[in-house]
Amino acid sequence: MCVDLASRAREGKLQLHEFQGGSFTISNLGMFGITQFSAVINPPQACIMAVGGSRPVLSADETIQSVMTVTLSCDRRMVDDELAARWLDAFKANIENPSRLLL
Repeated sequence: MCVDLASRAREGKLQLHEFQGGSFTISNLGMFGITQFSAVINPPQACIMAVGGSRPVLSADETIQSVMTVTLSCDRRMVDDELAARWLDAFKANIENPSRLLL
């Protein structure tokens, strides 16, 4: 079912009821070379996370690391700043160490 939804979304053929009513959206422009952007919340969404592409960065120990930027926009009537910050902290911890998701 997910493959069908994804393919119809790419073709612009989704019905309105197939993408409404969610609470969290991820918008990814990294595949187009965009490294950072802000996404706009569409009601009734509570949050939308904008995911940019990775880029190489020279770290303090002079090694090259891959860095990705994400931006979280929230409807403050549903998600306050503290909850958003805790969510981003957990996201960062999991993306930096995906084996945590297996525990």
